[in-house]
Amino acid sequence: MNIHDLLQTMADRKLTLGTVESMTGGDFASAITAIPGASHVYKGGIVAYSKEVKSNVVGVDPAIIEKYDVVSAQVARELAIGGMRALGVDVCVSVTGNAGPDAEEGKAKVGDFFLGLAYKNSVYVLPVHFEGDRAQIRKNAVLTMTSFVASLFQNRAEESPKK
Repeated sequence: MNIHDLLQTMADRKLTLGTVESMTGGDFASAITAIPGASHVYKGGIVAYSKEVKSNVVGVDPAIIEKYDVVSAQVARELAIGGMRALGVDVCVSVTGNAGPDAEEGKAKVGDFFLGLAYKNSVYVLPVHFEGDRAQIRKNAVLTMTSFVASLFQNRAEESPKK
């Protein structure tokens, strides 16, 4: 499913979407807002590049960042939950990762990232790794974010639009 189809599916179900991006720096938000009519679904995004923004704006507990590092499943989860709350949306997708060019010893490898997805009372986290340069990794992250959100709606005929 491409971004246009994803937005149409969400519009048909009267769902809103928000994003919290770290590694991609707003690339997913940019791809969404390039679609005419995206404002019917997309309410906004937060680029939470620093630890301070992750904590102070999105609400990630600094102890979680300290314990697990910013590139972790736990932080991706908290970014999605905090973004859902801060943006007042039905669905929030987050990304945190290392696009390179370097990795610190004992930290995430270049190409490692985590996606978080908050929807209703559930939160899903997807660990991902892509090889390539910084631009390729970020591009693949955006494509994977689209697929991750779209996975909510595949084989979910029981979902009915809000009245």
